[in-house]
Amino acid sequence: MKIISGSLKGRIIKGYDIEGTRPTMDRVKESLFGMIQTYISDKVVLDLFAGTGNLGFEAISNGAKLCIFNDKNKKCTSLIKENINIFNIESKAVVLNLDCKKALEYIKENNIKLDLVFLDPPYKDRSLNDVITYIHDNSLLNKNGIIVCEIDNLYLNISYYEVIKERKYNDKYIIIYRN
Repeated sequence: MKIISGSLKGRIIKGYDIEGTRPTMDRVKESLFGMIQTYISDKVVLDLFAGTGNLGFEAISNGAKLCIFNDKNKKCTSLIKENINIFNIESKAVVLNLDCKKALEYIKENNIKLDLVFLDPPYKDRSLNDVITYIHDNSLLNKNGIIVCEIDNLYLNISYYEVIKERKYNDKYIIIYRN
């Protein structure tokens, strides 16, 4: 698994084989980042179900000023930290090892305002409606900020954000919401 664009282009991301993760395929990632390119530069990013950190690393590579990586799997967060050190991007990354609700509470308690949120949970996880509602109800997303969801079906029922893109890639959907 490689970073496909930006300042870290071509760098290898360790951790593609972590049990329970399914990193976003390069062609899907390339298409996704083409859709959100104008939302990345100098922004604060949250990769809430980070897994390997694939999406967060791509965002940093494309100019994000900070990415908060979160995953409840210690093996994932350990490898994310290792990659951060290898890529020498410590000043642009924060790593949390919390469940998604606790991570959102951390962001709220620390008055962090997000510009870009990646939500790519395990497909059996059906908490995205609750996660997006929490982000909305606690004003965690800046005006014109976006939420990128990678899901296995269209089960989301979100009315308070505008859908700006929706794409199907084999067995997954990418839905992009804007505040």
